[in-house]
Amino acid sequence: MEKDVWVSVAGLQFGDNPEGDKIEIITPGSYYRKKDHHFVTYDEIEEGTDAVTRNIVKFDGDMLTISKRGFTNVEMIFEKNKRNMTNYVTPYGTLMVGIDTDRIDIRESEDVINIDIDYALDINYEHLANCKIQMEIKNSVSI
Repeated sequence: MEKDVWVSVAGLQFGDNPEGDKIEIITPGSYYRKKDHHFVTYDEIEEGTDAVTRNIVKFDGDMLTISKRGFTNVEMIFEKNKRNMTNYVTPYGTLMVGIDTDRIDIRESEDVINIDIDYALDINYEHLANCKIQMEIKNSVSI
């Protein structure tokens, strides 16, 4: 895997809408590996603002962590069959977020890493939605 990558992140929430609400971004990023862990960094601009949030994704075969710093601040930990709690800090206040991961699937090839995560999301101890994240990290020269 090259240092310069394209990062595609698609999220789907199944709450009141049976078809789900989809969010997707495609952005340039950086990839590196340190010991047994993969790291991907990328920036995202918050909709309706010029504010930037730096995302750091760290993963190995069993766990994935997404750390956001900037407009919003959070460290979300995804571990299969484990519930993790975290504070999601926004300019509008702080929320207690629960992440109960059902499935995490990481597939690697020479030029692409695909990640699929299924999880339940709750806010302030109330179930909000069942969610999916699909992430693809691809060498920038393979696009």
